[in-house]
Amino acid sequence: MPARPDSTASPFAGELFRALADEGRLTLTAGQADAAIAGLELTLSEVRARLRILRSRDQTSPGRTGELSDDVVDAVFADQLAPGRMELAMVEIPKYIEALRRARRSL
Repeated sequence: MPARPDSTASPFAGELFRALADEGRLTLTAGQADAAIAGLELTLSEVRARLRILRSRDQTSPGRTGELSDDVVDAVFADQLAPGRMELAMVEIPKYIEALRRARRSL
């Protein structure tokens, strides 16, 4: 039976990516870096939106029910599957963006 991954280990490596970029071991063309940064910025925007949904939901009265939007269902489901990961992503994704900016080289 394969070993189970450690559930306490972070799936992020923002600090490692920054170090690799600083050492020159992570380099990307301007186009590659720009595309990756754009994707990460979009992901970060989605994470922020989900966290806003979760926070506003936490502030509503617990007995309140009703029709839930797909965005609310998605945010709550993601948080139930991996509690706290969105908060961690809010801290880590900017590190990746910074690393990619450092690794960007123009020709």
